[in-house]
Amino acid sequence: MRNRIRLLLGLALLTGACATAQASPVPFVDLSDRLPLPAEGTGEVKPLEIAVAAILSPEANIESYGALADYLGTKLNRPVEIVQRRTYQEINDLLEDGQADVGFVCTSAYVAGHDDFGLRLLVAPEIDGATVYYSTLIVPADSSAESMADLRGSVFAFTDPISTTGRMYPTYLVEQLGENPGTFFGATFFTYSHDRAIAAVAEHVADGAGVDSLVLEYALARDAELSSRIRVIDRSPAFTIPPVVVSPSITRAYEAELRNLLLSLADDPEAGDVLRSLGIDGFVSVDDPAYDGVRTVMAQVEAHDRRE
Repeated sequence: MRNRIRLLLGLALLTGACATAQASPVPFVDLSDRLPLPAEGTGEVKPLEIAVAAILSPEANIESYGALADYLGTKLNRPVEIVQRRTYQEINDLLEDGQADVGFVCTSAYVAGHDDFGLRLLVAPEIDGATVYYSTLIVPADSSAESMADLRGSVFAFTDPISTTGRMYPTYLVEQLGENPGTFFGATFFTYSHDRAIAAVAEHVADGAGVDSLVLEYALARDAELSSRIRVIDRSPAFTIPPVVVSPSITRAYEAELRNLLLSLADDPEAGDVLRSLGIDGFVSVDDPAYDGVRTVMAQVEAHDRRE
């Protein structure tokens, strides 16, 4: 099953009216109650495109987000398609260019997109009554390592160049030791998803990895044997959970419509399968300052990189 996801651009607001002494005033037309635009030249409704970052592998993403795509398609009365790319930066590029309209992104990708091109927050998931997650440093269960300092000279798996939990925070830990990943580790590589980073450690392909705590909890719940193959040796301070965002090309009116739909998801009896597939309680409102903790880590890592 391959869905791709594109949010509809809103209609331009018609303004102005004119009248003469001999003619009746032109009636005001309110286009805030918008209908879907047909695809150019086809008469068909344009699909809503939702870009999903590779927090999970593509196969796991489809399994998790397919029910949401079906639900939104029904509620919005238009096609909904899922777009996947290998890296977080590629997802941001789609959102910046308006080629994707809604995005499920990581926290660093949101911060970078917000600061670089005006990426906008829509909502954030809530899980077990909380909206936080952590970077968890994992090693094989039989490893003697107890902290990042013990991984000097090892093979380390990063998830994505702009992942908070999968690269930024592990890099921050290395820099606190007065080094950088290039000199500290014996070798590094990118897995481009957190579940693959977990598998790399469990299978001794990597000696360590930093992974999203929510993905790790999900993996442990699905695989009873995984807990005997890996250990957690460090956990970051709490970061605000990865958000759902919209492209700056989306109108504010349509953004509000989407926000209201997602915020009401937990109250809709028809949305049970959606919430279960996503593993969340529902969606809640979130403001940009909630991601200042991520900004702090990113700023320190980037400053250290510039000095190298």
